[in-house]
Amino acid sequence: MSWQAWAVVAIIVVAMALFASEKLRIDLVALVVLAALVVLGIVSPAEALSGFSNEATVTVAAMFALSIGIERSGVLEPLSRLLIRIRRPWLLTLAFMLAIAPMGAFVKNIALVATFLPLALRVCQRTGTSPARVLMPMAYAAQMGGVCTLIGTSSNLLTDSLAQKYGLPAFGVFEFTGMGVLLAIAGMAYLMLVGRWLLPRHIDADELEEVEIGKYVTELALTAQSPLVGRSIGEAQLGERYGVYPLELLRGERRMWSPRSQQMEAGDVLLVRGDWGKIEDFQRRAHLHNVPESRYVRDADHPRVLTEIMVAPASLAEGRRLAETDLGRRPDAVVLAIHRRGQVLRDKLSDVSLAVGDVLLVLVDEDSMPQLRGDDAFIVLSERDDARRMSRKAIVAAAIMAGVVVVSGLHWLPIPVAAICGAAAMALTGCFGRKDVYEGMDWKIIVLLGAILPLGTAIEKTGLSHEVAQAGMGLVGNHGPLAALLMVYLLTALLTELMGHNPSVVLMVGIAASVAHAVHADSRPFVVAVAFAAATSFATPVGYPTNTMVYYAGGYRFTDFMKVGIPLIALFCALSMWLIPKFWPFHPG
Repeated sequence: MSWQAWAVVAIIVVAMALFASEKLRIDLVALVVLAALVVLGIVSPAEALSGFSNEATVTVAAMFALSIGIERSGVLEPLSRLLIRIRRPWLLTLAFMLAIAPMGAFVKNIALVATFLPLALRVCQRTGTSPARVLMPMAYAAQMGGVCTLIGTSSNLLTDSLAQKYGLPAFGVFEFTGMGVLLAIAGMAYLMLVGRWLLPRHIDADELEEVEIGKYVTELALTAQSPLVGRSIGEAQLGERYGVYPLELLRGERRMWSPRSQQMEAGDVLLVRGDWGKIEDFQRRAHLHNVPESRYVRDADHPRVLTEIMVAPASLAEGRRLAETDLGRRPDAVVLAIHRRGQVLRDKLSDVSLAVGDVLLVLVDEDSMPQLRGDDAFIVLSERDDARRMSRKAIVAAAIMAGVVVVSGLHWLPIPVAAICGAAAMALTGCFGRKDVYEGMDWKIIVLLGAILPLGTAIEKTGLSHEVAQAGMGLVGNHGPLAALLMVYLLTALLTELMGHNPSVVLMVGIAASVAHAVHADSRPFVVAVAFAAATSFATPVGYPTNTMVYYAGGYRFTDFMKVGIPLIALFCALSMWLIPKFWPFHPG
């Protein structure tokens, strides 16, 4: 191989490590990859910028806008009110999957799961059902629905765009539907008949509240009347007496060097961790006051609500401190405590940089709850029932989305043009506000697509795709196109779990086309294998954003996804090896 090909290999390895480690945001990793390709002269500046004008990037942006219109206008409210009546756990799981999978074919998966996640948690709490029994199937169903249409997920659109670069005709909006529906039926049957026995049983609704989301970190200041004044933390035995655990002792801006032996003074701030009920009891008995709550702007005319919210995937709040977010700047809301799964925070709340999955305990005016629900940066996990009805705007939004699907499905307009027209129509009819579409847009995905697409060009220009295909064929041997198709599917599935669905598509479409050429078969079934393997990531909580959302909210372990997801991937792989050649023959007549 040439030095350029080896350089691309090195860039890919580093990118995979960064994607898997999550130490850098995915869009920043993509920009680093793009910069490296340009600096090394592997792609030209024009090729480097071509990803941002690519049809897939434009279409995904427009589809995000359409999903925001569907979500904000209340189209899903009638279905939510129907689901909340279900009491049987097995029926609840099935109902959520049957509701979400069809909508996942047209609505952004993250928006769907974010909408139904609070509802699922409330129903589970009312019925005594473990959320862990419901949330993972719900996330998987969103993916199963997304793969059923070309516009259901960004990786399908990306696959179609890259395939056209290799001379393949464009895929139709519903070309994946036949196979996608069969896989979805099989997947839901597996989850109901087999997966339900693999889902964790050790977590019930009460245990989840106490063990997972219940362990908050907050700041409590000592008053002059506190019995703790003049005593050390070690002497006070807070854990034994109150059930809360001190982390730090802060005096002004200083952290005390030896907090357990340092005598406490009035005005000192204790950073403590524990169940919120025990923290409140400790605060009352020890005459302390909550430091964040002292900054709350009280209004006697507006009742207050205590609610839990989670930092959403792709949230604008990720990586920012509270004061840098819209939530931190609001006078009618205050964050009282923070919980971070698998980590004990030891910083003042104002100094904590928020991460995806953080759960915040927020005190907010009841009148401000609708605004908090509409903030795409957070997902409200616990809230009062919402009595909204389906509005005229909801009907308009649903009609516009249906129009986009029909117009693009009948090839009256190209998909990007139809999606842009639909987004403009929603804006003109008031389905979302002037700022909603910009604030709710998943810009990280847009930048990721635009910046990572030139990597596919580099793989092709340097001959790396041909080299990888030849190496793969050496492993497969002379076992025909079906064995080669299996190799492409499994490699794509593995890369997806490591680095996400969109980067794996960029890497694999060119390789799939080269493999098809090597076995003298049509490229279309191999590209379809890439699309389906990339869009159905079940084995890890980091392979797909919906998995990440339920991972934090459901209290799952990493291995829970492996136990349930790996057999499901194997089932999808086996069925795909049977179905793909039937829908897209290796040697079309």
